[in-house]
Amino acid sequence: MTTALPAPTPPAHHPAPAPAGADFADCWRPDWTFDLRAVLRPHQRSASDPTMRWDGDAVWRTTTTPCGPATVRITHRGGEVQVLAWGPGAEWAGTAVPGWLGAQDDPAGFDPSGHPLLREIARRTPDLPLSRTGRTWDALVPAVLEQKVTVIEAHRVWRALLRLAGQPAPGPAPEGMRVLFSPRRMLEIPDWEWHRAGLDGARRRALRHVASVAHALEPDGGCDSPTLQRRLRTVPGIGVWTAAEVVQRTLGCPDTVSYGDYHLKNLVGWSLAGRKTDDDGMMVLLEPWRGHRQRVVRLLHLGGSMPPRRGPRTAPTNYKRI
Repeated sequence: MTTALPAPTPPAHHPAPAPAGADFADCWRPDWTFDLRAVLRPHQRSASDPTMRWDGDAVWRTTTTPCGPATVRITHRGGEVQVLAWGPGAEWAGTAVPGWLGAQDDPAGFDPSGHPLLREIARRTPDLPLSRTGRTWDALVPAVLEQKVTVIEAHRVWRALLRLAGQPAPGPAPEGMRVLFSPRRMLEIPDWEWHRAGLDGARRRALRHVASVAHALEPDGGCDSPTLQRRLRTVPGIGVWTAAEVVQRTLGCPDTVSYGDYHLKNLVGWSLAGRKTDDDGMMVLLEPWRGHRQRVVRLLHLGGSMPPRRGPRTAPTNYKRI
């Protein structure tokens, strides 16, 4: 269970004057360590994701906020973090950046020494705090797109929908960057445009249900992981897997595992026990780390292994031809 989501506050920061054209600027030294790429990786949907671009030791990221769209540029160099932001939501997004980088993550009580592989992965990658954005909508839309399809197909539809209905990124963002469309804009998209983007009917219906109640799904000050999951699962088309994927990113939940994932059970089973397993077996294997089971999964994604492939890969479904 995660704690309630407090207002993010950068530690040891010294606000910097915004450069010409920037709507928000800040510069601070974090009192925790992290790898910028590793901590933000769960929020990126393929190397061609229009909402995130890398530029050396800096990253550009777009986000929705309660105040409107925003583009954020984060630079991590020499132990210092510089944040620049543009757009109506620049201040909200800029002050949320410490949470994105793991400021509110608490690994206390996590002990990887009980398994040799976990111990080795943790030794090689000690700086992996869990990120929390505070935004349900930005995590929920791509999670719905990933329901019951290949990752390749989900990412292709994600890019197509952002080109179709996303807003151009505010500020001097790299060419082609987009901000996720609003719930209202989603409800305005006609069926034929959904189909042209390659989205099937079941996921279209789920997205429309989500958009109609999106305001009630954003976490408030007293919202923890179980509460948000219960809210999400009241929406038709949102099940255990999708709710887990959302709280992992929105609240940085260290314990919630994506039960029902097509590949995850085999990653966990093969890495921790040298065998394939089902979802229930996966949870049994993760039980020694209750409270930090998602943290174990993140480590296994970095250094675990999958069973050998003995058959053809699943081909993406082309819904445009259906």
